Amino acid sequence: MEFNQITKNIANLEKLELTSTHSHQKMTPKERQLALENINLDKTAYREAAVLMLLYPKDHQAHLVLMVRSKYPGVHSNQISLPGGKKESFDTDLRQTALRETFEEVGIPSENIQLIRAFSEVYVPPSNFMIHPFLGISTQPLTFTPDVREVQTIIEMPLAVLLDDSNISSQNLSTSYAKMAQVPYFKYQDYVIWGATAMILSELKDMLLKLEN
Repeated sequence: MEFNQITKNIANLEKLELTSTHSHQKMTPKERQLALENINLDKTAYREAAVLMLLYPKDHQAHLVLMVRSKYPGVHSNQISLPGGKKESFDTDLRQTALRETFEEVGIPSENIQLIRAFSEVYVPPSNFMIHPFLGISTQPLTFTPDVREVQTIIEMPLAVLLDDSNISSQNLSTSYAKMAQVPYFKYQDYVIWGATAMILSELKDMLLKLEN
C-alpha cells in the first residue's frame, strides 16, 4: 500500500467505529477466549500500558514498526511487540505513555509523530496488563535507534503484509493457557506475530479495510 493512500484517508479513519472484539477474536486462541470469559475486569486490579502502531513511508510504501524484545525474566521475553510499555506515575495520560515508550525503545521523538486515534484495549492475563493501543503516523522516513537493553531487533513490516490474508496462519504453541494451543498468527519473513500484538493488528487491518469499502 502506497503511503499517500494512508495520508489521504486519515480523516476518515478517525471517524470509523472500532471493530473491537470482532477483530480481536480472529487472532485469539480458543483457550485464551475461555480464560477471558472467566475474568471480571471490573473487579480486576490490572496495570495499564500503552503501545503505538506507527505508520511511516519507506520507498513510498506504508510500513509499520515492530520489534523483537530482548530476553529477560518475564512472560513477554523475546516476543514480537509494538513499541510501548507500562504507564508511569509521571505520564499525564496513556497517549504520553505510548509516545514516551516509543522514543525510549526505538528512538523516534514525539514531535515526529502525529497521533491519530486510540484503538480498542486488550487485556493480557499473564502479565495483568490492560494494553491501550494508539495509531500514529510520521510523514517522513524514519531511522530507528533501538534501546539494546529492551529491543533485540527492529522489524520494518510493509503494511501490505498485514492486509494480505495469505499471511495469516496458525500453529501449535505453548502458552500460559495451554501447553499446546492452536495459535493464529501473522507471518512476515521468519517472524511469527501472535498474542496481544496480533489481536491489536487485527483491528488495525479491519479498520483499514473498512476505508476501502
